[in-house]
Amino acid sequence: MNQDPAKLLDQAIILLQTGQADGALGLAQEALDNAPANSSTQLSALNLVAEIYVELGEIDVAREHFIRAVEMDPTGAIPDSQGGGAEKFLWLAQLSENGGSDSVQWFEKGVSSLRNSIQQLENNPGPQEAIELEEKKRKMVNALCGVAEIYMTDLSWEEDAEGRCESLITEALSVNSNIPEVLQTLASIRISQLRTDEARTALTRSLDLWKDLPPEDSLVPDFATKISLSRLLMEVAMELEALEVLERLILEDDQSVEAWYLGGWCLYLLAEKQQTPKDTEVEASESPESRRQASLVASREWLKQGLSLYGILQYEDERLRDHANELVQEMNKELGEDMEDDEAEDGEDGEEEWDDDIGSESDGDQEMADS
Repeated sequence: MNQDPAKLLDQAIILLQTGQADGALGLAQEALDNAPANSSTQLSALNLVAEIYVELGEIDVAREHFIRAVEMDPTGAIPDSQGGGAEKFLWLAQLSENGGSDSVQWFEKGVSSLRNSIQQLENNPGPQEAIELEEKKRKMVNALCGVAEIYMTDLSWEEDAEGRCESLITEALSVNSNIPEVLQTLASIRISQLRTDEARTALTRSLDLWKDLPPEDSLVPDFATKISLSRLLMEVAMELEALEVLERLILEDDQSVEAWYLGGWCLYLLAEKQQTPKDTEVEASESPESRRQASLVASREWLKQGLSLYGILQYEDERLRDHANELVQEMNKELGEDMEDDEAEDGEDGEEEWDDDIGSESDGDQEMADS
């Protein structure tokens, strides 16, 4: 007996939200197979199946389902409650095989749909509509920032790239200027324009919006956005603020090679300025050289942890590994060899071990894999 497709979709959503993507796929696919043709249930099922395939890493299949959803709702005019709206366009922008102009095209379709939805919600104010309105505005702002990022990277060679970035960020700020991501994108644009003071102001405003909020708050940016933020802060010489962000990232995920590496690099930059992080045992009254030494010691520890995880997790960014090794070797010359247990086990072959860890079967690699 075939179950009600709408109920199957509800069950699939619960499974997906609780990390059971495989189970969710079976239910969502059954709902899709049994939904009436050209119905809101069929459209909802197409979008859900596509999102599940994204979760499972089947990007090509996900893209095919989103395209089918676009064929049923080409402008996003069908309400979200009936399976329509902008979401499929935003997914296709991120999943585009070609990137660049193709991603921009999908983002613009999503923005157009969101713009219409926002106008309708503003014309029908109410408590529930107000919540939905803020959600739509945030999606629209993120989509506009996504297009700006493309014009700063893949399409930076286009003659009007800077002008497009400026108009996009202006519109995003007019929609909502109190979203961390939009201020972060503003800072990135200002950095590219060498307007460093304005970038620092934007980054400070972005941080102030969420730094004191609990991790589960919806205003707190996701992990990848905070990684990008830490890089921007370091780029404008706001290392203390960058380190605070990175310490928070380590609390969220202590297996992030990039977070450990960036923290080590950030501490190294502080050492070059003869500064120490906040809440350190070395007081501000200590000599500049003492502050430098303290930051170097901390930097080496962060970098060593990143290198350790690099081998265990078979991380693939060789430039990151090489730079981390270079910094550690440089600090060893100044501080002396670190004789802690983990280094003592590696002996004098530490540098060679990390140079060979991808595809190697050295004894040091095996020890870390078994630990």
